[in-house]
Amino acid sequence: MSTIVDDIKSAFNRPNNAVIKIIFINIFVWLALNITHTIAFLMKMEANYLQIERWLLLPANLGEFMYQPWTLITYFFIHKDLFHILFNMLAFYWFGQIIEEFLGSRRVISLYVLGGIAGGIMFLTIYPFLPQFNIVAGANLKGASAGVFAIVVGAATLRPTYVMHLLLIGAVEIKWIAATYVILSVIFLRGGNAGGDLSHLGGALMGYIFIRQLQNGNDWGTWIHKILRWVTNIFSGNKSKKTRNANMRPSHAKQTQTSGKTNSNYSGNYSTKASNLSTNIPNQEEIDRILDKINDSGWKSLTKDELEKLEKIGKS
Repeated sequence: MSTIVDDIKSAFNRPNNAVIKIIFINIFVWLALNITHTIAFLMKMEANYLQIERWLLLPANLGEFMYQPWTLITYFFIHKDLFHILFNMLAFYWFGQIIEEFLGSRRVISLYVLGGIAGGIMFLTIYPFLPQFNIVAGANLKGASAGVFAIVVGAATLRPTYVMHLLLIGAVEIKWIAATYVILSVIFLRGGNAGGDLSHLGGALMGYIFIRQLQNGNDWGTWIHKILRWVTNIFSGNKSKKTRNANMRPSHAKQTQTSGKTNSNYSGNYSTKASNLSTNIPNQEEIDRILDKINDSGWKSLTKDELEKLEKIGKS
């Protein structure tokens, strides 16, 4: 068991890995809720569990939503059926990697959260007011589909000709996959999951707008990462990024500098070489800047010079 936990921690703490982190969070919540539901059922306390679940799902009733506004966030981490979470996380993994590769982890988080919020707002503002949808009393919204749709459409907007190889179909450009997702959601509006399909369309719209705004120089996800940094600083004892990254400084560089000073009385040439070696190693400010760039825009955004500096850090 400890090995499994260690493997999960290792995968979760890996940098530039937002896709895996979000998938882990969804799976953990799914397991926790289903195990809790089973225990409540066996103890004849299922009604208590269902009340807890209602506090996490987005209600269709605006009056009820006013008393539990946090559900605009929590609902898109909640799944009940196995196939619901399975298909959502598979689509999120395939298309999320495209966003992460070209735009970095920050934009994966931004798109997922903004897509979920947009889908929830679409559900709240349209679903309760159209009698054609035959709204059921106590209707609510759950699942990551709106966030996933934002990722799918966002990836297709960013790289429309990117090719995926689908089982039994073959190579398909992702713009056609995204278009199929949207068209099916429009068609299914007359079905029994109209509220869910409305949220899909809200997420898809956000995915398109987010990427277009990003291409115009406007990052709509900045506020999300300010909040995440604030929360992270609270739980990490308010350690600054510079303090955390200082631990990553290669110890060999310090030893080389010290060695150069110690041996300066014995060999001027050796001292000069050691000094040059320490000079060629990027300083902490450069390391911080490169790490920030990877996290913001992905590895592909690095220049040749920056890649060489990272290589020097690894060899030192």
